[in-house]
Amino acid sequence: MLRLEGVTKSFGTKRAVDEVSLVVPAGQLVGVIGRSGAGKSTLLRMINRLGDPTAGRILFGDTDVTRLKGKALRHWRARCAMIFQQFNLAGRLDVLTNVVMGRAFHVPPSRALLKLWNDAEKAQALSALENLDMARLAAQRADTLSGGQQQRVAIARALVQEPDIILADEPIASLDPRNTKVVMDALLHINKHFGITVVCNLHSLDLARQYCDRLVGMAAGRVVFDDVPAALTDVVARDLYGLEAGEVMGEVRHPDFVPGARPGLALAGS
Repeated sequence: MLRLEGVTKSFGTKRAVDEVSLVVPAGQLVGVIGRSGAGKSTLLRMINRLGDPTAGRILFGDTDVTRLKGKALRHWRARCAMIFQQFNLAGRLDVLTNVVMGRAFHVPPSRALLKLWNDAEKAQALSALENLDMARLAAQRADTLSGGQQQRVAIARALVQEPDIILADEPIASLDPRNTKVVMDALLHINKHFGITVVCNLHSLDLARQYCDRLVGMAAGRVVFDDVPAALTDVVARDLYGLEAGEVMGEVRHPDFVPGARPGLALAGS
């Protein structure tokens, strides 16, 4: 279970995250929603300890994440995988090598630096790619893939970390509608098939309602909504987004989208 207790992040006199308290039970798929600048990305980066809170505590089970240093912090970042909007792949390397680099948290730094992966680690990476219908592209350079394919490679890399929780920071922001669906289906599959907790920053309310078990709405660094998707009425959404509400509610609609329906777990090719 992930617990945030009064977590605050200040930059000078501005509070990007303002006394956020949340409890995320194991196995939930949580969508964090809100305008740009609401504090969503800053919040996820603090959970992963890419940024340190100014105040408050972040706990995972009995571990006080905010106190971790050195090897213990490295271990936490293995358990708490991060997926970024811009994929963060090594474009000149092949897909399999990009994925197996997720094992870097579990091997001596020297072996990771020299890319001395053993057969078991390569097999684990290939299995992760197979789960995401990407194994056929294992030998291809990462920078030759489509955006949706690159994001699935990034998700596979997160999987081989063997995480307890995955944080996805706007993972579909740069994707077209078809690849958006492929990537969101992949995150849903990981959550439901492997039981991994997923916390995902999303801008589209349609997608948040369709995929997530729970929605956390942020505005000006504070949590202003925390409930099941069905409770996010159009009136509440307008309060949360203001004039942007109509735009984000219709931002990404797929041809087969049915409001309130949960997608299947099968992964489409891309």
